[in-house]
Formats: sequence, C-alpha cells, structure tokens
Amino acid sequence: MKTVLLGSVIVLSTALPALSQEQARNESAVQLPDGPGKAIVQAACVQCHGLDRVAQPIGNTPQGWQIVLNNMVGLGAKITPDQVEVVHEYLARNFPDRAPKPKLVAGAMEVTIREWDVPTPGSRPHDPLVARDGSIWYAGINLSILGRFDPKTAQFKEYKLRPKSGPHGLVDDAQGNIWFTAQQGHYIGKLNPKTGDVTEFKLSHPDARSPHTPILDPKGNLFFTTSGNNFVGRVNGRTGEMTMVRQGPNPYGILVNSKGVPFFTLYGTNKLGSINPDTMEITEYTLPNPGIRPRRIAITSDDVIWFGDYARGYLGSYDPKTGQYREWPTPSGPDSQIYGITVANDVVWYNESGVRPNTIVRFDPRTEKFQSWIIPSGGGVVRHMMPDRNGNIWIAGSGVNKIGVVEVRSVIRTASTGR
Repeated sequence: MKTVLLGSVIVLSTALPALSQEQARNESAVQLPDGPGKAIVQAACVQCHGLDRVAQPIGNTPQGWQIVLNNMVGLGAKITPDQVEVVHEYLARNFPDRAPKPKLVAGAMEVTIREWDVPTPGSRPHDPLVARDGSIWYAGINLSILGRFDPKTAQFKEYKLRPKSGPHGLVDDAQGNIWFTAQQGHYIGKLNPKTGDVTEFKLSHPDARSPHTPILDPKGNLFFTTSGNNFVGRVNGRTGEMTMVRQGPNPYGILVNSKGVPFFTLYGTNKLGSINPDTMEITEYTLPNPGIRPRRIAITSDDVIWFGDYARGYLGSYDPKTGQYREWPTPSGPDSQIYGITVANDVVWYNESGVRPNTIVRFDPRTEKFQSWIIPSGGGVVRHMMPDRNGNIWIAGSGVNKIGVVEVRSVIRTASTGR
C-alpha cells in the first residue's frame, strides 16, 4: 500500500539556533545492588544518562564493560584512575552477560573476518565508507573524528572536526570530498581530505536536528534523514541550498535506487518512503505487519528494497513496483536486532546486533539460504556495512572501537559433488 504526501517544503538560509543539552533521565526508579563501586556509579554515570543504561537486563561481558568504561572516561565521565577498577568489578559482578547467544548456520561460503583498532580509544566508529579511491573511512561519533584507513598499508589518518560535531553517516563525491552528517552539531559537513578544510551546511529548518544518514544521487545532490526528528532533506550539489520536508516517524536508513530515487525507512512505524528528487514529494509504502520496524536499508539490482526488521527478527524485502512483501526469520531468532545491512553482487549481508557476540549473516535471494559467522571481537553493534569492488564487506564495531572487513574467500568445494 502506498500513499503520496506532498509536505511543506521550506528553504531557509538561517542558522539553527543553539539547542540545550538533553537532561539525564530520572534514575530514581532504578535500584542498584549494594557493594563497592555503587556510589561511584550513581554519581558519575547519571551525568550523561539514566541508570537504566547501566542496569540493562542483558548485562555485559567483563571485556565489554571495560570497553564501555574506556568510552565513558574518554567522553569525560568523572571517574578517577583508581576508581576505574572498582567500577569495573562492580559492573562485571552485578550485571553479567545475559545477552542472547547466536545460532550459526553452516554453508558453502568461506570468509575471513579481519579487524583493526582505530587509533583513538573511545571514538566509537559508526558508519564505514568505501571511498571511490579504495580507502576506508569511518565516523568517530563520540570524539568528533573522521578516520581514513588505507587497506594496502593498514595506515590510519584522522581528521578532527570541531568539538561536539558527532559525525554519523558518510558518503564521498566525485571530487573526493567526504560528506558527513554531524548528529550532535546539527549540520551537514563536507571535508576536503587534501586540505583538511570543512564546509558546514546548517540545517535549514529551525525545528530540525540530528541529521543521520546521507546519500548522493546521480546528479550530485545529497539527501539525508534526521533520526528521531522527523525530517528528510536535500542539499543541492551545485548551490549548497538546502530543502527540508517534515516526514516521520523517525526516518532512518536511506539509499538511492538505479533510477536515482532515494528510498528510506521510517523506523518509528511499519513503513518505507521514497522521495521525488526534483520536487521532494514523499511516497509512503505500508508494510503488512504493524509490528515491523525497518532500520537500515539495502537495494538489489532489480530495485527491490531489503531491510532488517529490528523489532521482530526478520529479514524483509519489498518491491515498490509490485507491492510484493516477503520475509524470512533470521537464524538467531526474534531478539537478533538486525542492524547494518548491505548488498554485494545481489547477495544480502547483515548484522545480528542483539546477540553476543554479534554475527555476520549472508542471505542469497536466489536460493533463500542463510549462512552466518561470529565477529571475532564481538562486534559491539555493527550499525552499517558497505561492500568494496571485490565484494568484501566493510564494517565498523562502534562498541569495540574497531573497523573490519569480511573477506569473501571462495565457495567450499566437496569431493563428492565438485560443487
């Protein structure tokens, strides 16, 4: 089912007014267990978030809690060096790992998963980008860093953005510029890697904030979503003029199909959307189950839309031309929380982020067969993926401070069949 909406299109050149920082949630409803470290956690953690973020039912591994602590200290948590071990022991003892475990599916494909630590601890790399020159980029959202990795030399280079930019999504243009969404700074940015210069485009609607995922269309125009803020936008590649349309709830992942039409998910409901790239007219596509929550998006060469149903644990496909919807339960079950997803050679790859350790899953639409592998580091939530020209899949593990690649080696051959 699809509905055409022509929202109010607003083009403004004024800067977004300063927004107050979100207040920490009320932690009075959360009762922490007694023991050494409790008072430190209660005092330090609520400076940025509620205690419900600490006392999650799924807990964490000792290694995972150490990474969390490192990230929080890097962000300025008021914990002295001698308190870190006390807090770590308290968290690991009282909130052990209770996350669902992966259910792996064997298959005929051989892969190798390699990972590298990014240079700055606590940068929390989000979306990876395979640039046109073969370099790999990532957004260090916590510490406002853009990172470049050379796969040939395994060398990193970092670019510091202005404080509290919070880069999230990345895309490169034909001139080699790296465009990014500054989720915390509420702007669209363009980095010139040769000079290090950054051009900022403030969100043009006074109510808009937190740009999320960008994508370029064939004409060089940049489209983007604003997660949790119910807008989609376009930056004219020639003039820099920005157009924003109110659209929700929660526009999230976005890609452009073979016709140059941007498609996006509405993560707050069971819908997809498309944008007329010239008029900014929005078309909605309602998916059949009200409980579906599509998050990221991938598109095969036939322009079928693929996504992970984050809420129900299904891989879904929708054909906008015919209205046909199909879904398959993911191997690790309903709590798998499918997140990052991409397509390489018309094969779908995605991440199960709700299980620990995270998995990489391969699904072949021709055979409807799954195969899956554990991410060696645990993954730490893979929020986005992107293939390179060889069909390998690049990932970023935000919770483990790593980037990685899933190298597709070959199909395992058996002596009995030769297949």
